[in-house]
Amino acid sequence: MAGPKVAYLNARLIDPANGVDGTGAVLTDGERIADCGPGLFTEGVPDGVERVDCTGLCLTPGLVDMQVHVREPGAEHQETFASAGQAAVAGGVTSLAAMPDTDPVIDDVALVEYVLRRGNEASPARIYPIAAATKGRGGNQLTELGLLRDAGARAFSDGNRAISNALVMRRLLAYASAHDCLILHHPQEPALGNGGVMNEGEVATRLGLGGIPAAAEAIMVERDVRLVELTGGRYHATLLSTEAALNVVRQAKDKGLPVTCGTAPHYFALNENAVGDYRSFAKTTPPLRSERDRKAVAEALADGTIDVIASAHSPRDVESKRLPFAQAAYGVVGLETMLPIALEQHHNGSVPLTTLIRAMTANPAKLLGLDGGSLTPGAPADMVLFDPDRAWRIDADTFVSKSKNSAFDQKPVQGRVVRTIVAGMTMFDATNDA
Repeated sequence: MAGPKVAYLNARLIDPANGVDGTGAVLTDGERIADCGPGLFTEGVPDGVERVDCTGLCLTPGLVDMQVHVREPGAEHQETFASAGQAAVAGGVTSLAAMPDTDPVIDDVALVEYVLRRGNEASPARIYPIAAATKGRGGNQLTELGLLRDAGARAFSDGNRAISNALVMRRLLAYASAHDCLILHHPQEPALGNGGVMNEGEVATRLGLGGIPAAAEAIMVERDVRLVELTGGRYHATLLSTEAALNVVRQAKDKGLPVTCGTAPHYFALNENAVGDYRSFAKTTPPLRSERDRKAVAEALADGTIDVIASAHSPRDVESKRLPFAQAAYGVVGLETMLPIALEQHHNGSVPLTTLIRAMTANPAKLLGLDGGSLTPGAPADMVLFDPDRAWRIDADTFVSKSKNSAFDQKPVQGRVVRTIVAGMTMFDATNDA
């Protein structure tokens, strides 16, 4: 049965995929966008069409989060497809890519099919599987990329484990090139990071904690770029946190290589000082870096070196976080805070709003080959309506996510989701949520 026709009126439309940024309207018809533009409904809205007044609000494509650690199957006490999906739509995310670091690891066709079936039954947001690049994420034996892609895997990654063996990585990129697959890699040279739990530097020394040097990231990205030159494989560095690694990506792009990269809000919003007195909720991988690196990440967002902002949503239970810093688990939740933390860069004048939205919509959708990320007529009616100026304070206790391990708890922010629409249906409405 076809869904309703809905007219979203008087919105600031931001659709980077089509170069749109201005006042206008969107008409949805069932699961698809029927029309969009500044001149829509100048003669009034036809009878039988539901009206939503968006005055003072931004209407953009639904956010596409290409790095979410859902935890199902295997650690459902930390997160499930249902809870991750609810957290996603509360944060304006309409599509999310589920990383393969589950138990069992998503490394065969049956498990990819399970994520597609179970995930999209349980979640109000669309869920797309990322399959493991190597069997069991062991870094040795390649998975069957072609079969997994045909089953629905959108990309391949070993999650937060770097593939340290250069020959395995070369074979992976060559195989990916032959099958037109995207490889997502967590670039941290494992030996250099061994024993480290935060950024190497003065803060780590003062706290008596083992450090992970910025060079560990740059060295791995440099190696991977060289292998891309040999193979032609499509390569995406998932979470870049250092100026040195970003410079390597710039050079690769200048050469025309199929190299892209992403980051997460905590790498442009926080620096290593957030660790404070052993604050484990600020323990991430890669670690929070120096202030110079933080500024470099923001600059790389502004100039387009960084293609994607992902939440890197990594839910953890209290028991795994409330431990001595060295023993505590890595990761922070981010689905519900990705948009307001990103908007901070717009409010402080560092990054244009359209650039931020592009990094959370059109770019990740294109990389993953999704039929979305734009307000193009005929595209899925996946949209987010948000107030860019609304001030509020993040409160982790109110999160929909099962886990509350936020690095931004009690932080004042500007910008809040008002409504999230998936396939033409309202899946989150802040007026009902209040």
